[in-house]
Amino acid sequence: MPLIPEEPQIHESAQGPRATPASGRTAPTPRPVPGPRPAAPSRPGRPGPQRPAPPVQRVPRDVAAKPGPPAPAVPVPSAAASAAPQIQLIPASAEGALDAAEEALDLLLDAGRAPGEVLVITTGEQHPWAAHELSFGEASYWAQHEAGDDVFYADAAVVDRAGVRPVVVVAVNGGSEVTAATVLPLAHKRAGALLIVCGDPQQINAVLGAGV
Repeated sequence: MPLIPEEPQIHESAQGPRATPASGRTAPTPRPVPGPRPAAPSRPGRPGPQRPAPPVQRVPRDVAAKPGPPAPAVPVPSAAASAAPQIQLIPASAEGALDAAEEALDLLLDAGRAPGEVLVITTGEQHPWAAHELSFGEASYWAQHEAGDDVFYADAAVVDRAGVRPVVVVAVNGGSEVTAATVLPLAHKRAGALLIVCGDPQQINAVLGAGV
């Protein structure tokens, strides 16, 4: 009687051979695929997911390209108009012209003008300050003019040497008509912003009208 070979018994503790692919390499054991994870709770003190910022509003091209209304033009004064000083006339006699000039000077200083901005010119007798300073010599006298920190007094004989100052005050306190006709145009050229003339209005208008 032929013998039937016994089938080998397979024990549960024994592992069988792994399937070998055709390439001859051992195939890795497949791992279980994890399912979707539940959302983790937010931690204290840690902000949750932030809402995205709203999109930036853009201006349409046709609106952005459309130019706005032009700015109003600002009138620019001409050089001749800005360079011409104002002229103020204070009626006074030859005897009272110097006092009128002193009163005008006080008003200028009270209004905020610095003393070094004012030049006072006399057509007749010298101002007492000028006579006093010239007694120390012309060098000291003109040094104070160059310093420009105080009111400077000059007479008709030296007015052509005086420099430009914002305000010039002229006291027509004497002298000939030729002297006044010479001094007033020079004073007008040396006044940067304001020329004040104290004297006879008819004589002053005749000179300034022809000489300026």
